[in-house]
Amino acid sequence: MATIGLDKLYYAKITEAEDGEETYGTPEILAKAISAELSIELAEATLYADDGASEVVKDFKSGKLTLGVDDIGITAAQDLTGAAADDNGVLISAGENIAPPVAIGFRALRANGKYRYFWLYRVIFGIPSANLQTKGDSITFQTPSIEGTVMRRNKPDAKATHPWKAEVSEGASGVTAETISGWFGQVYEPTYTEATSGE
Repeated sequence: MATIGLDKLYYAKITEAEDGEETYGTPEILAKAISAELSIELAEATLYADDGASEVVKDFKSGKLTLGVDDIGITAAQDLTGAAADDNGVLISAGENIAPPVAIGFRALRANGKYRYFWLYRVIFGIPSANLQTKGDSITFQTPSIEGTVMRRNKPDAKATHPWKAEVSEGASGVTAETISGWFGQVYEPTYTEATSGE
């Protein structure tokens, strides 16, 4: 079903253990969302046998997330880009900044009035772009955008896979009210019953 809106843009800082496994902090509001564009790159391979395609493998490689926002505050800019604020509250971006990975959550309004919810488990952002323009005869809003690379997380789930995205539609079969109401309280962790955990 088509989506007609976007809001509730959150990020959660990631703490990494020595083995690289992620622990997610409490989600915080990033900014007011204007747009979110997610494109995916796949690693593909085709095995040919008996004069035809015998097997095809398409695995997630990485993704690109471009967020259009109303503004990126100084705290979010530090958390997403590795920039630092000086003693006067001025945000300083340096060539040596290393952007830490974060999880990104948001929701999209569907045409039926219900929402589709998302968490991207590991995103590393670049420096936000700025588009500035002098005021003329009419007012034109200029807003920043920030682009990040989406990767699978290092921490395996209960099926020993490494998820990169969690997505759920409000009102879908099997989706509990608690899953929806708690979506932005913490980064969603996949859960499986014993019967499916060995698959």
